[in-house]
Amino acid sequence: MIEQTITQLSQLKLSGMANALVSQVEQPNTYEGLPFEERLQLLADSEYQDRENRKQQRLLKAAKLKLAANSHAIDYQHPRGLNQSMMALLLHCDWLNKSQNILITGPCGSGKTYIACAIGHTACMKGYSVKYYRLSRLMLELTQAKADGTYSKALQTLAKLDCLIIDDWGLKPLKAAQRNDLMEIMDDRHESSSTIMVSQLPTDQWYQSIGDNTLADAILDRLMHNAHRIKLKGESMRKTQSNLTDREHLEVK
Repeated sequence: MIEQTITQLSQLKLSGMANALVSQVEQPNTYEGLPFEERLQLLADSEYQDRENRKQQRLLKAAKLKLAANSHAIDYQHPRGLNQSMMALLLHCDWLNKSQNILITGPCGSGKTYIACAIGHTACMKGYSVKYYRLSRLMLELTQAKADGTYSKALQTLAKLDCLIIDDWGLKPLKAAQRNDLMEIMDDRHESSSTIMVSQLPTDQWYQSIGDNTLADAILDRLMHNAHRIKLKGESMRKTQSNLTDREHLEVK
């Protein structure tokens, strides 16, 4: 009868309960003394946790984060102006519930992308949908969507994300079509979902990088008015964390 129950649980896609029941059967001395209600609660707890774990893995896979970043591995010792108390609040993810944004700026190698991906990873673990893009790849994807007739669907998909991470903002001037695409994205997400923008440029140069005064006003107003700002500084962490000695570096003569 137990084997039949385990099979039925698996067929019903209750794999968490099925695995937990197998454990109870294999460890009779551990569970026989428990009342029926407690043993049933353990099965339900296992099913809930199994579903949560699978959901987290689905969200992480869909997020396509550039780096396998983790909030526990963030370096607060390196002198780059990263405020640990502020990060603790952001990692709590209440800003997502309030549809607020995060702007991360700093020089090349200061860890901007890692911090963005660590926040994205934490959001996935808490059940939020996340997607990472480099700005150039996002613009290319939307251009292709226009060509194959799926532009409206692509915008709807972006609008539904709890957290959209856009990296490498401001590396190149935006074209007219790209400015319009960005306006569509920001307008759809304004006060309904959150965006993390990552850039080497300080925020006071973002206006100029957009190129069109009217659209720049509209885009940045939607992006900045409710944003948390992380301003990194200092020497590149890639230099200080390099494990290669002078002799190990290849020389080209």
